[in-house]
Amino acid sequence: MNRAAGIMLALTFVTVSGRTMSGQSSSELDPRIAALVSQVSEDRLSAVLKKLQTFGTRNTMSSVDTPGRGIGAARQWIFDELRSYGPAIHVSYDTYRIAKQGRITRDVEARNVMAVLPGRSPRRIYISGHYDTVAVMGGQSERNAGTRTQALTLASPDSTAPGVNDDGSGVALTMELARIVSQSGIEFDATLVFMCHVAEEQGLMGAKLHAQKAAKEHVSIDAVLNNDIVGNDRGGNGIIDGASIRVYSEGPEDSPSRELARFVQRWGMRYVPSHNVRLIARPDRFSRGGDHTAYNQYGFPAVGFRESRENFARQHDPADTFEGVSPAYLAQNARVNLAAAATLALAPARPVVVTDRAQPTIDRAPSGYDAHLRWKVSAGASAYRVFWREAWGADWQHEMLVGNVTEVTFPNTLIDDLVFGVAAVDAAGHESVVSPYIASARDEDEVKTLPQ
Repeated sequence: MNRAAGIMLALTFVTVSGRTMSGQSSSELDPRIAALVSQVSEDRLSAVLKKLQTFGTRNTMSSVDTPGRGIGAARQWIFDELRSYGPAIHVSYDTYRIAKQGRITRDVEARNVMAVLPGRSPRRIYISGHYDTVAVMGGQSERNAGTRTQALTLASPDSTAPGVNDDGSGVALTMELARIVSQSGIEFDATLVFMCHVAEEQGLMGAKLHAQKAAKEHVSIDAVLNNDIVGNDRGGNGIIDGASIRVYSEGPEDSPSRELARFVQRWGMRYVPSHNVRLIARPDRFSRGGDHTAYNQYGFPAVGFRESRENFARQHDPADTFEGVSPAYLAQNARVNLAAAATLALAPARPVVVTDRAQPTIDRAPSGYDAHLRWKVSAGASAYRVFWREAWGADWQHEMLVGNVTEVTFPNTLIDDLVFGVAAVDAAGHESVVSPYIASARDEDEVKTLPQ
């Protein structure tokens, strides 16, 4: 069957592991990715966390020239450590001059530390955390109440703010994955970017400036996996959960970020079945945000990883030390990140399912009562997988591998009652993020009236 001809299929299903499927199963794992996941080291994660603690503070406004202390010493160590992982990875400072404003109490030079592993294509997959820290004056009640609408009283920039979990955990995870992937010898299709952001505690400024620049330069960012506070398995209320991670994503239900979150759960849990990926249908926790939000604001798919049980008493406090994290738990979260990022970087780009005028390529042809789906060819794809669910459903319920075609018809299937999507699959089974068919917004014409 050639691509132009398409195929017509009947909706007949077989239930496999709780998911209704038809056609070839996508459960086979790539041994190369499994090998990468197995290399995540608790000892190396611990060593990075302990080193980050030694800088005392990594406040964006702290000292840039005090040996062994402050933001300057910390970013130089991160830079040098990333460069030590070998010549395959390109490390640089992503530098901006920020004028005095808001929590930026003076003009400051802000440097994201960026490590890039070039792929065959320019599309990018980001893994990130923020290396800056902050301390808050006052007790736990003030830290718990801190929101975007209620200003916190910050301690001086050079006050102790070790930030081992917030967000040394995200930085250690990012650096560990950079080490593993850069030394793997695997040629990825997508370019992998390992980003240690700065000035997150000052309104996500490091991430905003980078995302703004990427949007202006039309950089193709397919995904941002942001990790912020992902190292502690014991909540401040004493509840322990070392077996799950929360993943937040902005809506609506079939936004690019929601599809990215579904992808993380689907593939992260296949390679790390002992760890539960809990999808949270919110941009982030109530009245809180992280660097992924900055990428969302500029139109890039991005999700936020958060530990399942937070200890607010240790956040933005000198008590945020190594004793407050679990390296074993952090390692599991790193494995989920790595499985999702590696799968996505090896897979073809997601299919395009809209016309040049942004209209979805789905209709009721040929009978008027069928589901007729079309999509454009994805470079590197050898087959496509169609997904669907009831229109009230939160996640894909069914899937079918349909071969190397660019259209498919399901007879007597109303597109009004179901949501459809399609993913590109390469010869090795690596699967892209799903591209959903989303109904276009209707034009609202102004009603003309006569004079009264």
